[in-house]
Amino acid sequence: MLNIRVINLADPDLNFLVRQNERILTEIASLRDDVTVLTAMVMRLDGSVIRLDGSHTALLQEMHAVHTQIARMNDRVRKLEAEGTAT
Repeated sequence: MLNIRVINLADPDLNFLVRQNERILTEIASLRDDVTVLTAMVMRLDGSVIRLDGSHTALLQEMHAVHTQIARMNDRVRKLEAEGTAT
């Protein structure tokens, strides 16, 4: 049996739409962070094969992307804790 949540689209609640919009924007931002991290990793690895002197800059870019990703995750946890849904 599939666990699918069905909503009545005849009467959309504005608060529901706002929450869904925020969730979608958060997920898109998270995906962008993931892509940035993975791109930086690939560029660093590709640069290290071609030339060793450029890998330092690429490593800094990768670390910055990971830091941004972790900061966004911390913001999400703080928001959940403020709402009282996280322990």
